[in-house]
Amino acid sequence: MGTNLGLLDESVVPDHARDVKREAREFADDHIAPVAEEYFRAGEYPWEVLEAGQEAGLVGQDIPEEYGGREFDLHQMLAMAEEFYRADAGIGLTLMLASFGNELVYTYGSDDQKEEYLPPVAAGEQISGLAVSEPQTGSDLAGMTTSAEKVDGGYELTGEKYWVGNAVEADWLTVYAKTADRDDRYGNYSLFIVETDADGYEAEHIPEKMGMRASKQGHIVFDDCFVPEENLVGAEGGGFYALADFFNHGRVVVGGHGLGMAAAAIEEAWEFVHDREGFGRNISEFQSVQHDLANMRTEFEAARALNWRAAEKVEEGDDAGLWAAMAKLKSTETAVDCAERGMQLHGGRSVLADRRIARVYRDVRIPVIYEGASEIQRNLVYRQSA
Repeated sequence: MGTNLGLLDESVVPDHARDVKREAREFADDHIAPVAEEYFRAGEYPWEVLEAGQEAGLVGQDIPEEYGGREFDLHQMLAMAEEFYRADAGIGLTLMLASFGNELVYTYGSDDQKEEYLPPVAAGEQISGLAVSEPQTGSDLAGMTTSAEKVDGGYELTGEKYWVGNAVEADWLTVYAKTADRDDRYGNYSLFIVETDADGYEAEHIPEKMGMRASKQGHIVFDDCFVPEENLVGAEGGGFYALADFFNHGRVVVGGHGLGMAAAAIEEAWEFVHDREGFGRNISEFQSVQHDLANMRTEFEAARALNWRAAEKVEEGDDAGLWAAMAKLKSTETAVDCAERGMQLHGGRSVLADRRIARVYRDVRIPVIYEGASEIQRNLVYRQSA
């Protein structure tokens, strides 16, 4: 796991989230870190780790207690994300995506939907996913073209979705689709629960990714896929607004993804330079190396302080969009910077495939894109600062 510099200490974590953080760290040390390189090389879905996470009560536990979950709040989810991603980003993503989309169902869904779909996920008997992005449309939530046409008894979905976690593995997905074509483009979208064994649902894995290889994303084609009317989540036309609120929480957690990876990069770089000789002395004695490590640590701590402040702001509903965007932007870009500098400090060893720093370097390129690319976050920060 590298050198422990106390980078993910509990001092900024609220008391109620500390037990979950310790559980997540213990689980990561025992179940994620030992197999991280193996799963990265194989590029296989880590079913065994996922099942262990479900048994440990660390998967899908943001689901309310009345439906079998532990009702983790945003602070607890962030604390868990930091620890999982420090150990391995690909496996961490798999664990956190196993219940993706549930938040929308327990926030906006009907009682019948909650009673049918949430308990199996909380119990580890099913996994879910969220389908939003499309092959030609990434971060433009109001530009998606997959349609849900009203028919007798429900809707027929037609179109494609891309970058969908668990598109192949999931039992059901929450799907974002266009239900109208009004001038108000933000009121044209709705959310649906779609079971993956439905007629007209076809999914395949996206070809090999450069990073997070233990997490699987898919390409879905909907061909007149019938969805019963009772599977509409919330009000028709409310999908965009529901997602916007959902992503405020999600972006704070994605910030935790960045923090975990930044911590891993700093630990690896610190350990390497303190164990390496060059030009007649230890590499760590060079001032330029010390300055690099000092800058990495400072930027990491700045990002983490912002991220945990954002968690509080989003929980309180105080300028949630602004704080979520700043946290996601700063933490994920800090991870990129720390991984880049960590690679440089490793010199030629950095390019060896079995190096943890090389895995982190490839993994950090992904969270700066998902849940809204950095450029989108900058737009949000600017607009919501006025």
